[in-house]
Amino acid sequence: MSAIMSAVYNNYLTAYTPSLTRYDAHKKSELRNVYNSIVKLNKESPWYLPTTSKDTQHYAIHLKENARGLHNTIAQLGGLEENGLLNKKSAFSTDEDIAKATFIGSKVPEGVNPSFSLEVQSLASSQENLGFFLPDAKVGLAPDTYSFDLAVNDMNYEFQFSIAEDETNRDVQDRLMRLINNSDIGIKASIAESDGQTSLRLVSEATGLPNGKTSLFQVTDDRTSKTSGTVAYFGLDYTSKEASNAIFTVNGERREAVSNHFTMSKMFDVQLHGITPEGEPVQIGLKTDIESLTDNVTHLIGGYNEFVKAASTYLETQTKSQKLVREFSGIANRYNSSLEPMGLTMQKDGTLQIDQAQLHRTASQALDIAATFGYLKDFSNALLRKSDQVSLDPMEYVEKKIVAYKNPGHNFISPYSTSAYSGMMFNGYC
Repeated sequence: MSAIMSAVYNNYLTAYTPSLTRYDAHKKSELRNVYNSIVKLNKESPWYLPTTSKDTQHYAIHLKENARGLHNTIAQLGGLEENGLLNKKSAFSTDEDIAKATFIGSKVPEGVNPSFSLEVQSLASSQENLGFFLPDAKVGLAPDTYSFDLAVNDMNYEFQFSIAEDETNRDVQDRLMRLINNSDIGIKASIAESDGQTSLRLVSEATGLPNGKTSLFQVTDDRTSKTSGTVAYFGLDYTSKEASNAIFTVNGERREAVSNHFTMSKMFDVQLHGITPEGEPVQIGLKTDIESLTDNVTHLIGGYNEFVKAASTYLETQTKSQKLVREFSGIANRYNSSLEPMGLTMQKDGTLQIDQAQLHRTASQALDIAATFGYLKDFSNALLRKSDQVSLDPMEYVEKKIVAYKNPGHNFISPYSTSAYSGMMFNGYC
C-alpha cells in the first residue's frame, strides 16, 4: 500500500506542482496566517455560480502562479527584510556561457569577499536509450495486448497498449511516445529518423549517476503482466548513451556532481553551461555594492513587468483582467515621480522601462542610498501586498454571476469557497 501511495504522490509532484523555491516553504504560523486570511476573505463574500469554463479556470490558476512568482522575485531580492532590497548582494561570472552564478547567502562577514576559480572538464548528462531503426511497414508483432515495465527513480511503471492487425512500426512507435510523455515520469520520448526509418528514443530528465547506481532507468518486459516482446522488437533496452556526472575543479580541487546545478559554500548557486578551455578558469565572486543595487532594481522591475505582461495576455478573453492591469499600473503611477529620477519610466502598457545609464549614475552619485532609493522599497512593499492578495483570491478578477449576498455578521466560515469556484486545490505553497 505504501508503495502505491508513494507512486501516486510522486506522480502528483511531477505532474501538477510548479517549480518551487525555498520561499515556498513556510513555518506553521505563516501557513496559519494564510488560512486565517482565506477564512476572513470568504466569510462575508457573496455566493456566486461556480465557473465551468476550463479557460477561466486556467486563467485563475495562471494569475495565482504569476502572483506567487512576483512574490518570490521580491523575496529573492531581500524584499521581505528591512532594507534588504537595497543590501542584497549579486554574484558575477567572468564567462556566463560556461557558468552562471547567483548569490544565495544571507550576509557576508565584514571585510570578506568570497570568490573562487572554476574549471569545468565535463557536464552532467542524461541517459539515452535508442531503439532499432525500423521501416514504416507492418509491425512484426502479432495483434495482441502488450506491456513493458519502465523502472525510474526507484519506481516501476507498467505501460500497456494494443497492437492492431493493420498497424505499422511508426504507428506503434508514435503511440508509445505519447504514452510515455503523457505519463510524466521523468523520461522524454521522441522519434528519431534515419534513411526513411524510425526509432523510439528515450532520454532521462535527470542527469548524472548517484552513488550505487549503474543507470537512471531500465526497460524490461520479462516479468510484465501482458504479452511481452516489444522491448526486444523495438530495442528499447539498448542504452546508446550512459548518464555521467559533471566533473570540475574549484580552486584546483577536483569535484563531481550529478547535476549541472549545485551550490557552493551556501553562498553561490551555480549553473554549468559549458566546458572551460584548458588553463582558462572562470572566476566567480561578488559584484560591487553599486552593481548589486542596480541588479536588484533591474530584477524587481523585471518581475513587475512580467506580471503585467502576463495579465495583459488575457485582456481580450477575460474582461476583468483589465481591472488587474489597471491596479498594478496604478501602483507604479503612484510612485512614478519618485521612480523617474532613478531612470524608471512608465510606459503606456503599464510596464516600466529602465534607463540603465541613469540608474547607475543615480546609484553612484547617491550620498545616502537608503534615502535615494527609499521609494523603491515602498514600491516593492505595495507590489508584495498586491501579489499576496491576488494569490489568495484570483477569482476577484474573474467575471462571475452572484447568486446571493450573505447576511452581514451572521455567517459561517467558508475557507475553501475560492478553491471550489475556480476548480483549484489550495496546496502547500498557497
